[in-house]
Amino acid sequence: MLSKHIILGADHGGFLLKTHIAHWLAAQYPTLTLTDAGTDSTDRVDYPTIAAAVCTHLQAMPDAMGILVCGSGIGMSMAANRYTHIRAAVVTDALSAQLSRAHNNANVLCLGERLTTPLVAESLVTNWLSTPFDGERHHTRIQLFST
Repeated sequence: MLSKHIILGADHGGFLLKTHIAHWLAAQYPTLTLTDAGTDSTDRVDYPTIAAAVCTHLQAMPDAMGILVCGSGIGMSMAANRYTHIRAAVVTDALSAQLSRAHNNANVLCLGERLTTPLVAESLVTNWLSTPFDGERHHTRIQLFST
């Protein structure tokens, strides 16, 4: 486990999957601290507001990681990547989850509730959380977009 603190957020289109992930994480990793940055229902909410809440937490807690969920994961990723030192990646399979960590040191995982079943989400979160950053040549590249 790379982080002891996970910040979760979702808009209305990702609320159900975020809730599933939160319960699953709490059961799988009882020592993990989870913070829910919203939303708390399927009532319409703007995803950039939720992404901002998660990213603000992450900027104040550099060792934490975030998970954002919307309908596709794309909008959350676009909104989150506007923040300094946030590296948000939309993942849909095990390899993209691993590479987002190993090569890009992603600190925010973005998932799409319309595209990802709860069982697949569990697998993606596991792969993402358990993959360390490879460093070395990748570090230089990340520094180019982390300033």
